[in-house]
Amino acid sequence: MAQFGDGLEKAVQRSFTRPIPKSAGARMRYLVRQLKGTRAAAELLGVSQRTVERYLKDQIRKPRPQLAARLETEVRRRWQPQIRARARQRAATTDGIVIDTRARIGYTAPIGSTDDSRLRQLTVALPPQYAARLFDAQQQGADDGRLREITAEALKDVYFQDGGRRAGTLEQVRFTDVEHVDFEL
Repeated sequence: MAQFGDGLEKAVQRSFTRPIPKSAGARMRYLVRQLKGTRAAAELLGVSQRTVERYLKDQIRKPRPQLAARLETEVRRRWQPQIRARARQRAATTDGIVIDTRARIGYTAPIGSTDDSRLRQLTVALPPQYAARLFDAQQQGADDGRLREITAEALKDVYFQDGGRRAGTLEQVRFTDVEHVDFEL
């Protein structure tokens, strides 16, 4: 399960100004326009080109549940690219990103400190540079493990070290057993 990648994607999708098309025909027409042809849409969705053409003409109105889910996912992935880019840019340059998570979080520190991991519920505003790193890694195809590492570094800096004002000897943050993670732009 790609919790971090999906969480970032949902955060960006909340910035949409219009809802995605409702009917299967309208979704299919949008997808065909974006992919510039029925063949590409058929290959992407795993159906025949003729099936795509029938959806375009509204000869089929109710898709099978699997096809409906794939169609919604692909349309949502391509919906309002300029709004999506603007939201990412704003988060990466000025606004930052807020993370809300419940996970087992601990850290590596010198001997004598209480560094045991424990279940924590955190809502932390991350500065723009971490939002930029998260979005850059996501666009470069980073897996969920890499996104988790970047988030752990951000929590180390913002939550544990308070921007360098405390816990200067803290070495590494362990961010495991994630129950939920949600991002907000």
